[in-house]
Amino acid sequence: MIAPNEMKLSNIKWHSGKIGKKDRWLKNSHKSALVWLTGLSASGKSTVAVELERMLFGLNVNTFVLDGDNVRHGLSRDLRFSPEDRSENLRRIGEVAKLMVEAGVLTIAAFISPYRRDRKNVRLLFQENEFIEVYLRCSIGICEQRDPKGFYRKARAGLIPEFTGISAPYEEPENPEIALDTGNMPVEAAVEKIYSYLMDRNIINASRQSRR
Repeated sequence: MIAPNEMKLSNIKWHSGKIGKKDRWLKNSHKSALVWLTGLSASGKSTVAVELERMLFGLNVNTFVLDGDNVRHGLSRDLRFSPEDRSENLRRIGEVAKLMVEAGVLTIAAFISPYRRDRKNVRLLFQENEFIEVYLRCSIGICEQRDPKGFYRKARAGLIPEFTGISAPYEEPENPEIALDTGNMPVEAAVEKIYSYLMDRNIINASRQSRR
């Protein structure tokens, strides 16, 4: 007997349109990819993501930020912060980001994403060179000094369970495309490093973008 879920999946087919990803690249004058920012809370992920988006938008790049807090307001509002829920949250984000990249959007994702396995699973959704892992390296001491939301203080007091870096692990990326020391690097310098990487890989072309 076929289980209901299996029957449902067997009836679902992928529908391809007549406009492909490369068609959108030609129209946009740039390629699409997923820039995945990972790091501890307060390591600068959202700040770097927003500034990178602002720079790219100013160059007429079709870009958008997927931010951890924003996603949990809607798409993942039913999830908590257990390892299983974190994995499901990132699975959803990965699928959304894949659709955005297919739509020609240079997508920026800002998520703690503490487990290597989950980041690897997102990477597997993308073609080669379309997933750019950016590790924002910042000591927990500096993150605690910043602590803009007061999360570390609450975690130390036992008010926030399973908090990454305090009561839950963070597994550092082993081979990220980009590693940034955001504990000692200005935001502008971090953004410039990512921007240079995108140019070096021919994902964007500064001269073509600036003329539009």
